[in-house]
Amino acid sequence: MPHIIVIGAGQAGASLTAKLRSLGYGGDITLIGAEPVLPYQRPPLSKGYLLGDMTRERLFLRPEEFYENQNITLRLGSTVTAIDVAAKTVTIGSETLAYDDLALTTGSTPHRLPAATGGTLQGVHVVRTLADIDAMEPEFAAGKNVLIVGGGYIGLEAAAVAAKLGLNVTLVEMADRILQRVAAPETSDYFRTLHTAHGVNILEGVGLDHLSGDSRVTSATLTNGQTIPVDFVITGVGIKPATDLAEATNITLENGIKTDTQGRTSAPHIWAAGDCASFPYHSTRIRLESVPNAIDQAEVVAENMLGAAKDYIATPWFWSDQYDVKLQIAGLNTGYTSVVTRAGEKPGAQSHWYYAGDTLLAVDAMNDARAYMIGKRLIEAGKSPAPDVIANPDTDLKALLK
Repeated sequence: MPHIIVIGAGQAGASLTAKLRSLGYGGDITLIGAEPVLPYQRPPLSKGYLLGDMTRERLFLRPEEFYENQNITLRLGSTVTAIDVAAKTVTIGSETLAYDDLALTTGSTPHRLPAATGGTLQGVHVVRTLADIDAMEPEFAAGKNVLIVGGGYIGLEAAAVAAKLGLNVTLVEMADRILQRVAAPETSDYFRTLHTAHGVNILEGVGLDHLSGDSRVTSATLTNGQTIPVDFVITGVGIKPATDLAEATNITLENGIKTDTQGRTSAPHIWAAGDCASFPYHSTRIRLESVPNAIDQAEVVAENMLGAAKDYIATPWFWSDQYDVKLQIAGLNTGYTSVVTRAGEKPGAQSHWYYAGDTLLAVDAMNDARAYMIGKRLIEAGKSPAPDVIANPDTDLKALLK
């Protein structure tokens, strides 16, 4: 009986195994996950789950019965320590499992503060796993002082939850502005205004020098010389692809596990998908950290494992929820030269359209689902309305699709 093993039981791994069964694959499937819980959604962790609006069970992508009914063997709380490419085996502790094809869907891991700056003190948290959120949830008591290090989407989402729960929130961003790495100044301005209105103290161009405390953090000294009292700290300073296992196996890396257009790695019968995988995109190579990419790429890899020979064509889109604002992003803004702002129909709704010359690259839509959907369809169709047409409030966006 052929055997497909998938290492990494997150969104990509769960999607890949389910797709194999839906395509009619009748061999053995083993899904191996380091966490001792069923595959679950990550985006609600720092929002609905932390707020208490979503139960633990609702996080799970599928109930345990699904895996039993689909004859997918779950190996949860298990860590693969080695892959033998020649023998086509993986090692878990003292156990060796043979595979015919292997998929790496190992995801990513958060950057942590170094011990030298107090990163190992109690009360210093990251936002990545269910265990991370369970560990920090008791900290969220009204009136407490929380420091958030990093003004990307993870940091801002954590700030929104903390502010809604009545904490005193200070957020520091070492760059000149929040969201500098991922968004235009117009989008940064929108979210700075939003958070400030909810009482968040945002300090830009300011980093963390060090944290202090005996065993638990009690204060933070910032790079501007200011020292502030803190009850706990959340770090959101980016993630990195989880490539240690691939590297130990001598699989080629390039900003993640390097794959071809169909998801193959440099090692025979080994594939990769999700946050950990980089792949060709137009004339470059990218790695996408998003739920839609994890699902779509994993499903294409499942097809290709069964012989489809299908290229993965990414259609990047992302989202973030902060307070009552839903940010939806279509496309990739890399290389943009100008940004057009368009007001939405509802109060506070607006969208930012990124152009490289006359070519539409991406859209950030805040509480403007219509602009997001139309922008996404335009980008996917390769259509670029003139910037002044988008800026004109009288333009019927839907008509641009014809």
